[in-house]
Amino acid sequence: MGETQSSQTISTKLRQIAEAARQHPDRVFTTLAHHIDLAWLHEAYHRTRKNGAPGIDSQTASDYAEHLEENLQSLLNRFKSGIYRAPPVRRVHIPKGTDGKQTRPIGIPTFEDKVMQRVVTMLLEAIYEQDFLNCSYGFRPGRSQHQALQAVWKATMDVGGGWVIEMDIRKFFDEIPHANLVEMVRARVRDGVLLRMIGKWLNAGVMEAGSLVYPEAGTPQGGVISPLLANIFLHEVMDKWFAGVVCKHLKGRAAQVRFADDIVLVFEREDDARRVFSVLPKRFGKYGLRLHPEKTRVVKFCRPDRCDPPGPGNFDFLGFAHFWKKSLKGNWVVKQKTAKDRISRTLHRIWEWCRTKRHEPLQVQQQGLEQKLRGHYEYFGITQNYEALAQVLHETRKIWHKWLSRRSNAGHISWEQMQKVLERFPLPHPRIAHRYVT
Repeated sequence: MGETQSSQTISTKLRQIAEAARQHPDRVFTTLAHHIDLAWLHEAYHRTRKNGAPGIDSQTASDYAEHLEENLQSLLNRFKSGIYRAPPVRRVHIPKGTDGKQTRPIGIPTFEDKVMQRVVTMLLEAIYEQDFLNCSYGFRPGRSQHQALQAVWKATMDVGGGWVIEMDIRKFFDEIPHANLVEMVRARVRDGVLLRMIGKWLNAGVMEAGSLVYPEAGTPQGGVISPLLANIFLHEVMDKWFAGVVCKHLKGRAAQVRFADDIVLVFEREDDARRVFSVLPKRFGKYGLRLHPEKTRVVKFCRPDRCDPPGPGNFDFLGFAHFWKKSLKGNWVVKQKTAKDRISRTLHRIWEWCRTKRHEPLQVQQQGLEQKLRGHYEYFGITQNYEALAQVLHETRKIWHKWLSRRSNAGHISWEQMQKVLERFPLPHPRIAHRYVT
């Protein structure tokens, strides 16, 4: 069977599973693993990123591809016989914040384990995509951060700003209780083979600095299946509860927008917002999670001309600050611009990069900075955010100038000389990649 035909066959099977889940929302799937064959593994392999860092076995995607057929057949045999062992993930720490001192841990599974997780994710995703609500946008097919941002914009505009609850779940991916998560999966999927695989990943362990530990909570760090499991968990804990229980008892309009564990609740009335805010810690505590007491807050976000006293608060979501401002036509509208901490974080990374690369040829430096700026524009380049993008470009030029002046074989470079460098090696101008109706 050709690669294209095989992919079409897998897609057909997934559509059939999805349709069965959609038509029967209360159905519990007890037999799913029989769908997984060599063609399924090939499709999972092709859907797996090939440029990630290697896991504890040091095997890269290209290494795995050298004997692809043998490797996938061996993987299938181990899966079918039940002897597949989920290897520990390799933990590394990446910078967090603007000072470069704080870090956050990420896990790196082996490449083969990524393929195996993709195999199971494909099956589960076909089912749970029929259950998930429209309020969630994180790590779902055809959904993105920018759709979530537009949803927040619409929700706040619809109620004239109202009152907003910013939610911050402490160490969410690290503290999901395994028992609760498995119980939630079992409510829809009770295939013993798949449940055992999920159990293996939850208990695989973490390798760091030669030491192996076995966390008692949390989803597989860095795992392909981790975002889906997190969505299943928060679908039960938050989405269904808010839409099916909370909203029925409110006096005014309300909306939820969630991207993974980043959650914003928008309320038309203050009393509704305060009541929900008061019960959130108990709701999350019931499932073993904690809300950050300082970062979870109620924000008065009403239109300035409707506030008494004036001066509404602002809030951040997905790296953007949300605030009220008059449009060119003189109407009050909600604006979104790059949050200050995100600008600081970006400039800090550029500062560090220029420092370490200052002795490289100018063309190499220009290409590296161009890549970083284009990546920044691609995410933060939304309507009405040009000024913040221009600020990043301006500061990047200054940072580059500073570090070029510190090259050991060059004295201080005047700004006039730097302008000539920028003429020969120009940096890309800001670009609006996402145009919103505002």
